[in-house]
Amino acid sequence: MVWSTFSSSEPELAQFVVDRLRNPPAYLATIRRGGRPRVPPVTPIVTDDSLFVFMEATSPKLADLIARRHFALHTRVDDTAGTGGEALLTGTAESATDLALRSHVADRAPYDPPDRYELVELLPTEVKVSGYSDIALPSPQSWTLISDERISQC
Repeated sequence: MVWSTFSSSEPELAQFVVDRLRNPPAYLATIRRGGRPRVPPVTPIVTDDSLFVFMEATSPKLADLIARRHFALHTRVDDTAGTGGEALLTGTAESATDLALRSHVADRAPYDPPDRYELVELLPTEVKVSGYSDIALPSPQSWTLISDERISQC
């Protein structure tokens, strides 16, 4: 439950990130075989404890996450002026196969995920936000998880 570790240690930063993630799409970068990036849009789902995405079972991005686990997730930017700010999360991913968990997350999704979709938990190990003159940024503006202990910066 890396998300809950992050959100309980830096609630203001976490709320800023959640607000940005609730403005889909976000862009999920994965690593293809051979090391090249893949960056498709996704609709993240934040629960009290965790961060998830549903993916088509045959999706290349799912195969990337299963094989290499690393991801970067960037929120949508509203316009060329960066209105509203942005968030970047990096970390690792894990398949979430528990049926009760899937039901819980599906209930919180802004759409009805088909049964064939796979559920993946995104475990952020680094979170950074930035913004411009239109918003107040949280303090701190970044968070890093190192060996189950977080280090806040800025």
